Amino acid sequence: MAVRRNRRSRRRNRGRFGFLYKLLSTLVICAAILLGCVVFFRVNTVVVSGQSRYTEAEIIEAAGVEQGDNLYGLDKNRIAQQIITQLPYVDDVIIQRSPPDTLIIQVTESSPAAVIRSGTEYFLMDTRCKLLERGDASLAQDRAEVLGLEPLAPAVGTRLAVDQEQQAKLDSLKSLLDAIRARQMTGSLTGFIDLTAANEIRFGYGQDLTIIVPMNADFQEKTFQLKRVLEPMDQRGVGRQGTLDLTYGDGEAHLLPQRWLPEGTAEEEQSQAESSQTDESAAPAESAAQSQTDTQGETDEQAQEE
Repeated sequence: MAVRRNRRSRRRNRGRFGFLYKLLSTLVICAAILLGCVVFFRVNTVVVSGQSRYTEAEIIEAAGVEQGDNLYGLDKNRIAQQIITQLPYVDDVIIQRSPPDTLIIQVTESSPAAVIRSGTEYFLMDTRCKLLERGDASLAQDRAEVLGLEPLAPAVGTRLAVDQEQQAKLDSLKSLLDAIRARQMTGSLTGFIDLTAANEIRFGYGQDLTIIVPMNADFQEKTFQLKRVLEPMDQRGVGRQGTLDLTYGDGEAHLLPQRWLPEGTAEEEQSQAESSQTDESAAPAESAAQSQTDTQGETDEQAQEE
């Protein structure tokens, strides 16, 4: 009986030591791997792609990566955020490691979509409402100006922010611009994007057309509807002029001959001036016609008297 008990005790001790041996072996292997990463995987080359506005050196400087940094010790999210914040025209960044010594930085740059005014300054922004550049009124030339929103502490490199009361309108603006970008229609935005109304967004499209959409619409659906309406108009030779109202249900669209324009804008003043010139040119023609009618009447009266 004593012999059997000794054998069982030995087996138990072997099982315990075997578990500890496996655990220690695993820890030693992990430590060796970690030590290898620290010692051997050092940044020697940084490859940058996708940029056109910024140089490779500018992007590497914004990333804060230096030769000799540990490749696996770098925080990829922090690097990407630094680049996006310091270089306003960078929209997205993807960081990849390529052992043993290469870091790959792939950037996607923003495209300007509109401007917004804050006091006497103008801010250029992309379709995600990121503020790209600050300047004077010349920055708004040939750009759609956002109306009806008051920027809150605007700064280049940050997203447009507004008071809580206007947040719903800002969310609608972001959704609209995102849908327009997805349809590759950003280049057709002109003049204004007016959010002053409570339930509608009105924006210039092309040279002489204003589009009206609901404030809380499915903008992916509305931009698809817009393309579907414009294509047959172009095929039939119908001019893109007036106001295209897409606020009706069931995919219905109404094209009004009179173009809606925001009050006080350069486009609205130009439209009024053109209307005034048209009225003035029409007035002499009417006067001449009236004079000719009066002269003919006098001639008829003289003929009757004779």
